[in-house]
Amino acid sequence: MADGPAPLSLTLHRRIAEIRAADWDACAGADNPFVSHAFLSALEDSGSAVPERGWLPQHAALRDEAGTLLACAPCYAKSHSQGEYVFDHSWADAMERAGGRYYPKLQVCVPFSPVPGPRLLIRPGAEVPPGALAQALVQGCQAVGASSVHATFCTADEWTALGEAGWLQRLGTQFHWTNPGYGCFDDFLGGLASRKRKVLKRERRDVQASGLVLRCLRGAEITERHWDAFNRFYRSTTDKKWGRSAYLTKRFWPMLGDRLGDAVVLMVAERDGVPVAGALNLVGRDAIYGRNWGATVDVPFLHFELCYYMAMDFAIAQGIGRVEAGAQGEHKIQRGYLPVPTYSAHWIAHRGLSDAVADFLARERPAMLREMEMLATLSPFRQAGDA
Repeated sequence: MADGPAPLSLTLHRRIAEIRAADWDACAGADNPFVSHAFLSALEDSGSAVPERGWLPQHAALRDEAGTLLACAPCYAKSHSQGEYVFDHSWADAMERAGGRYYPKLQVCVPFSPVPGPRLLIRPGAEVPPGALAQALVQGCQAVGASSVHATFCTADEWTALGEAGWLQRLGTQFHWTNPGYGCFDDFLGGLASRKRKVLKRERRDVQASGLVLRCLRGAEITERHWDAFNRFYRSTTDKKWGRSAYLTKRFWPMLGDRLGDAVVLMVAERDGVPVAGALNLVGRDAIYGRNWGATVDVPFLHFELCYYMAMDFAIAQGIGRVEAGAQGEHKIQRGYLPVPTYSAHWIAHRGLSDAVADFLARERPAMLREMEMLATLSPFRQAGDA
């Protein structure tokens, strides 16, 4: 393809291993570990995001005439809509009822990871506007015979750029905790209304009184026995929630630890030296991202302790500005995690379906904004006149 004065060529890759890690990471940057070559390759090499499971890699790469990678995007041809967390099942149903074919579609995302971050990965200094990469993704969609392209959990700037390129724009909601520079957890508690503060103190106190030993493990501190245990925790959670096969294979966890090193943080609860619960986090430049959790014991408030409070402790100790604790969960609000928008953009080839989805999103976006405003009123933080 050509855009501007210098011609660019698009290639699609069925394995991220076909792209040199140094070249990919030069475009992805170091802020967000989920778009790193290491994370994406662990998904593929572990058998988690592979064609047999409905995830056919089609990673997009834009190169100049010299073959230098200037921009890329993590892409997958999908035969279903599982593992994405931005739900388009009704769009697929409408297309199928009308006699069309929604799958395969092209998904620009990080599989199984509802984590906001960059999706249009452009090398710093490269004169590649986001619109050029958007155009390339549409060309890639057409080349593989897909019905549509979906960039999910992209950044606000990418959302705007894709909207300007004619893509449909969608809003979602997550709950994030912000660290303005607390010196300790008690500093955070001091900003809460009295009743909310008492609730959080009681929850942490009850977990401490349970007899469990809580540990925060990072990088090489996480051993094979921890990963074996964590896989059991993860399977326990997926079996309870969905009653079907887990997205991530047993091989993924140690592979993740080996490839991402100190970017991996595992909160573990032990009883008599045996791990009984755990919460997995990845660390970026200015955020710690909570991902998966599970337990083989039923201890009140243990989920909140491992997934939320210990992540907040870690962020405070490391001077990290934000904790993102994953998708859904309005219960997070009472623990200081406030609603923030998430963004996705969609290009649909079929004009009729595109128009129908555009009409739906035009009504959904203001409704999402109103919902976030309402949820923000549930904030536990002390207001003027509160104790």
